[in-house]
Amino acid sequence: MVAILAGLTLAVPLGSLAAHEDDPQKPAAAGPSLPRVTARSENYELVGILTAGQLVIYLDRFSTNDPVSNAKLAVTIGDAADAVMAEARPDGTYVLNSPRFKTAREIELVFAITHVQGDDLLAGTLRLAPATRADTSSLVSSWRVRLDNVLTPIQQAVLLTLAAGTLAVLCAVLIHRRRFALGTASAFAVLGTVGLLVGVARGATIPDHPPERAATLGGADSPARLPDSSLFVPKTTQRLLEVRTLPLAPLTVRRAINLIGRTIADPHRTSLVQSINGGRVLPPEDGLPRIGQMVTKGDLLAIIEPSFPLADRTTIAERLGEIEQLMAVAESKLRRNRSLADQQVIPRGQVIDAEAELEGLRNRREVLRATRAEPEMLRAATSGVITLARVMPGQVVQAQDILFQVVDPASLWIEALVYDAIDPATLREATAVTASGQTLKLVYQGFSRTLQHHAAVVQFAAQNPPPSVGIGLPLTVIATTGESLTALVVPREAVVRSANGQVIVWHHVGEERFEARPVRTEPLDAARVIISAGVNPGDRIVVRAADLVNQVR
Repeated sequence: MVAILAGLTLAVPLGSLAAHEDDPQKPAAAGPSLPRVTARSENYELVGILTAGQLVIYLDRFSTNDPVSNAKLAVTIGDAADAVMAEARPDGTYVLNSPRFKTAREIELVFAITHVQGDDLLAGTLRLAPATRADTSSLVSSWRVRLDNVLTPIQQAVLLTLAAGTLAVLCAVLIHRRRFALGTASAFAVLGTVGLLVGVARGATIPDHPPERAATLGGADSPARLPDSSLFVPKTTQRLLEVRTLPLAPLTVRRAINLIGRTIADPHRTSLVQSINGGRVLPPEDGLPRIGQMVTKGDLLAIIEPSFPLADRTTIAERLGEIEQLMAVAESKLRRNRSLADQQVIPRGQVIDAEAELEGLRNRREVLRATRAEPEMLRAATSGVITLARVMPGQVVQAQDILFQVVDPASLWIEALVYDAIDPATLREATAVTASGQTLKLVYQGFSRTLQHHAAVVQFAAQNPPPSVGIGLPLTVIATTGESLTALVVPREAVVRSANGQVIVWHHVGEERFEARPVRTEPLDAARVIISAGVNPGDRIVVRAADLVNQVR
């Protein structure tokens, strides 16, 4: 009887220990947790995930990973004679229902795809989760389950403590009476009871479901990093992140170089407003223009009241006095000549000469008066936006001071410096990238043969610059040269950095699997780079949402 009790008590803790080893709370291995079927061809990539008894089908373009919607999907299930049409849903997926998904262990599926972009036939195997296994720990394990349903953990601990004490006393008595076989069995029974007591104290229970079933019932798929450092990204997540790929193919492009540049005003559509003589600033009727104000060619910007030194004023006053005196003499002479001409004493020509002399003196007087009092009108020479305003009402300005600058915001130039042995004459198409990531397409204009800071100055015209780009903004210019090469080209957003700072791209190796590929890149333009090493032609590289894929841990 004691031996039987020892076997029973040993079986219970062993079952508890097994439950600890297969604890369903232990994180499951990274990867898919729901039954699925996958298939691919040169045109399409298909993933079917069994969820809640129905097969949800994701159909994408193989090359770009774009979802394929509005397709007709006929599915042949196993050895069935007729195909079943999958139901298209508004979210771009397809749903298939079949009673065989609840009974079969493994089903062969054939997908017939009909779409305007091409028809295709795909085949795959849907491996369902195994059925729930029976509890095979021991007969006592089932007793333990029943015991959990009757007694609380505290009551079980008290009962097991009493049992352990009783067995310990029994073991001592048997050994004292030299019944070593029964005493040894009783000792094992004591150890088993103590182990069971420890299991109860730690809350160890026999799971209702085996670990693999618990993993299946534990929830849906989630992105995870696999032990080999690749990524498992389910199709549901790919659709959510809008992951897109691009098969690499060699392209013939021109080699590019990076230049340091800044924005300048278009010399053909910018103007400076300056005073010729200087003086005091007077505002026009609408006030002085402000920075950012739009003006049109010919608009009055400011009025400059000329100011003269005291010596100049004295000279002008003296000159006006002389002219007025000469005018008085000329008027007297004209009256006298008219009287004599009326008496026919002198010819009529002398009267005409006197009138001309008097008219000339009057014009000279008006010129001197205008020099003293007429203000200088400053007008916009071009249409655009006021980018510089350095005047205030009443301010005294000097001759040739820059008072306003008018710039056309739709016409900007880029000035860059070319170092080393690069010939500026070989530069062709170019793009510029600002610090915020904005790109500008540039047109080559020319270069200066006068070096500045040991570099040649190259100028480009920006096409349709955004309004946020201003004068003097530093940026990076990526200009192509005349040298051509064949290379693998990807968008810049496809290149990311790993946790250790390594430059990588993500290779779409499977329907839901991605691998990191360390690469070496060279600049091409503002939106693309050249991959010189690390990938091969035909590899599907993630070109959209690569930074989001890179964050999967």
